[in-house]
Amino acid sequence: MTNGEETRVPATVFDAVCAKADRASAAQKKLARANAEAKNELLNAIADALDARADEIAGANELDMIESRDAGMDAGKLDRLLFDVPRVAAAAQGVRHVATLPDPIGEIVRGYNLPNGLRLQQIRVPLGVIGMIYEARPNVTVDVASLCLKSGNAAILRGGHAAERTNAATLAIIRDVLSEHGFDPALVDTVDGYGRDGATAMMEARGHIDVLVPRGGAGLIQAVVRNSKVPVIETGAGNVHIYVDRSGDLDKAIPIVINAKTQRVGVCNAAEKLLIHRDVAAQYLPVIARALTETQVELHADETAYGIIDEAGIDGVNLLAATDEDWDTEYLALTMGVKVVGSLDEAIRHINAHSTGHTESIIAEDYSAIEEFTGRIDSAVVMVNASTRFTDGGVFGFGAELGISTQKMHARGPMGLREMTTTKWIGYGTGQVRG
Repeated sequence: MTNGEETRVPATVFDAVCAKADRASAAQKKLARANAEAKNELLNAIADALDARADEIAGANELDMIESRDAGMDAGKLDRLLFDVPRVAAAAQGVRHVATLPDPIGEIVRGYNLPNGLRLQQIRVPLGVIGMIYEARPNVTVDVASLCLKSGNAAILRGGHAAERTNAATLAIIRDVLSEHGFDPALVDTVDGYGRDGATAMMEARGHIDVLVPRGGAGLIQAVVRNSKVPVIETGAGNVHIYVDRSGDLDKAIPIVINAKTQRVGVCNAAEKLLIHRDVAAQYLPVIARALTETQVELHADETAYGIIDEAGIDGVNLLAATDEDWDTEYLALTMGVKVVGSLDEAIRHINAHSTGHTESIIAEDYSAIEEFTGRIDSAVVMVNASTRFTDGGVFGFGAELGISTQKMHARGPMGLREMTTTKWIGYGTGQVRG
């Protein structure tokens, strides 16, 4: 097997990655025949092993954290990289949750009889071998493994240099449990040993890897989308907006904005932009800006918003004039763009023009405004009087998530078990032939 003249990685790396994917595919064929009871038993055993060996993972993570901190990694990414004992325990609990969910494999999506008596059924089946390329997110290793195993898929992972020790320790535990339960450890494998060449080989491994999912910053995601020969499910960077309508309740707006912006700044569902209707801007904006300042948020404001905030004389405010670039930037930091809009229509048009299609929220009491916002906003998730931080597979009841899809294919929003399946048709006949 060769990778041809177009391949941008050494043939030895490409061949090695394809061989891993082919072994995973062979192992996946057996997993696809396993019943829900066997898969759930496997997942519960993985959760128990993660709990029992959490110190090993946390110890490896501490080394990754030290190296990344010394290299100048920013606070948001360091927060994502952290995988200490409490976070390992939370991940293990997520695996147990996945084990309690209905098995989607074999589920009948629809079925009917043709006039000639042929009985048709569309059923859910696994995607096959799922490739994940992600960075500084060691919890993803556990999430992907649990979701893939429950949905009958194999996983090939590229978790990035920053979390390499953590991912290696986590995968060793998962693969040990797979072997102990009679499954091929090739079901969950990594190409981290090949560095960036491994990731590039995954993108070129069409026919070996069935679908590729990038999860990380905008640069990583777009690099995979542009360069992959393997079909890609695009997960989105989060240029996330909150719009405070003229009917919005200030008492609701303050905690929602603070939570959405500051609870975890380095995640894709953290709010990056605040839009506020001009009819309430003079009253609401100084109060919200003061609350954001108290939580150390730097404000990048348009001309109108800047004037209102500046005139309010907020102690310690870090206020800058917004540039055109701000409206398209995912900060992943204690920074927020602020804009005053003249109408609900202007807010919707601005969001649809600059959003990455992830999550938007409206704070409003006017039902017609809420209906117009939710109907016209072209994003995967729209919240009403709630924090954008709720856009999460675990919160949505999926136990975990493969990522949050911002595309408009079969999967959109948080991707759980059903989003990790495709379908096939089965036709049951009694000798029918087509005339």
